[in-house]
Amino acid sequence: MTFLLRKYVALARLHGWRADLVMVLAGGLYALAFPPVHAVIMLPVAFCLLALAIDNAMGWREAARRGFLFAMGLYSVGLYWLMYAILLRADDFWWLVPLASPGCALILAPLSALSAGVSRLVPRGTGRLVVLAALWTLTDMARVYVFSGFPWNPPGSVWEFPGFAGDVLIQPAAWIGVDGLTLLTCLLSLAPLYQRVGRLACLGLVVVWVGAGALRLGSLHDTYGHNPEVVLVQGNVPESDKISGNADVAIFRRYLGLTREGVAQGVAQAQGRPVVFAWPESAFPGLLLEDDIARPMIAQAGQGADAGVIGTVRWLQDDHHWRNSMAALLPPDGVAAAVYDKAHLVPFGEYQPALLPFHVVPGEGMTPGPAVQTWHLPGIAPVGPLICYEVIFSGQVVDPHDRPTWLLNSTNDAWYGNSAGPRQHLAAVRMRAVEEGLPVARAANTGISAVYDGRGHELARLGWGLQGVLVHAVPDALPCTVFGRFGRWIPLVLVLAVGLAGFWRSKRAG
Repeated sequence: MTFLLRKYVALARLHGWRADLVMVLAGGLYALAFPPVHAVIMLPVAFCLLALAIDNAMGWREAARRGFLFAMGLYSVGLYWLMYAILLRADDFWWLVPLASPGCALILAPLSALSAGVSRLVPRGTGRLVVLAALWTLTDMARVYVFSGFPWNPPGSVWEFPGFAGDVLIQPAAWIGVDGLTLLTCLLSLAPLYQRVGRLACLGLVVVWVGAGALRLGSLHDTYGHNPEVVLVQGNVPESDKISGNADVAIFRRYLGLTREGVAQGVAQAQGRPVVFAWPESAFPGLLLEDDIARPMIAQAGQGADAGVIGTVRWLQDDHHWRNSMAALLPPDGVAAAVYDKAHLVPFGEYQPALLPFHVVPGEGMTPGPAVQTWHLPGIAPVGPLICYEVIFSGQVVDPHDRPTWLLNSTNDAWYGNSAGPRQHLAAVRMRAVEEGLPVARAANTGISAVYDGRGHELARLGWGLQGVLVHAVPDALPCTVFGRFGRWIPLVLVLAVGLAGFWRSKRAG
């Protein structure tokens, strides 16, 4: 064991290209902690190596480079699944396949370089480690400002294990959000490098964390009565079929048939609750709001339901731009009672940032909607619609002036194949449920469709690559959480306080 520790420390003392390679590999190991692998043992292994490398850097510039390369490994491995989306357009962008995740890493890595470089300016010791944890969290939070934002896989999400253990560990997000969990994760990851008092403090932190999580989980119980019975329709349509347009009629018929089946089941088990059926993002193969024939057909297929929510695209004559939308149809004729336009667009997928000298987004891309909103549909509890990617934005999924009692997320993860991408996306849905105390129903094209209660506990699931319907009652909302009331101000204040404490500790030790 002593021999292995010496070899481990020796890795942090390397310089030149060998040190650079070690940092890239360490970042890649760090990525294994995220869903669905959950190899959390890699957090201290990788993050302590980065901290030691920062200590042994010749100055802040070299420390920043090491942070940059660590992040290159982290995001290149963690976002490998982006290549699946490029493969769907391989005829045009075959050369971009191996560059997809490293390209995103190149955009995000400067934030990590900043945290590593600035922490090197703090005197060596426990204070520097604490400052590094705070800065790493702060720059991770800043990813919401990169283009339209890309806060994918915050380190706090590594604790979303399946089942009871994960339910317990993510409960503190109701108070401090996933960013607060990220800060705790970074602090704990550096525990092997602390002195005895610091390690004891980490042990106490774990005890409080688990205890608080178990207490919240056990003290809150699901009730039913206000929210609807949902019928989540999972068509499992390959993205290649949608792109070609040759199977539009067959796709539409598939969704109609599944809707009839699901609504019949939903009505049978609703026990007086309203029934809402939902199709995934862009499930309708056309312009739904302009199709006066398709809307009544959908309403007829969903006969017995109180509303249907359909993913579609729409073209606005006013500004001549495309929108990625959800439309709420009411019986008996399929009248569109509400429309929501996606507010957070996917960079390089739905809109074209000015950074690239070549064009990768089909056509002119899309235009975002103004903001998240709450629908008030007749006879149905207020619902917050969310489309795909925008569910990953902590503290930005609910209209604070008009809180819903449940969230409905529609998505099309077929772009990313049977990879880690859809699983990590689902983890974001689960975390939003805990943060806001709101149940979430998720309709996904190829999966994973699921229903979570306001504790982030999974109530039902339809796995990836399956065609079918998921029918389940949506439980009532929990009381508004502390995080739901104050949002990201809480983890921000916590990060600043911890960072200042670390700086004070380093000055006192010096």
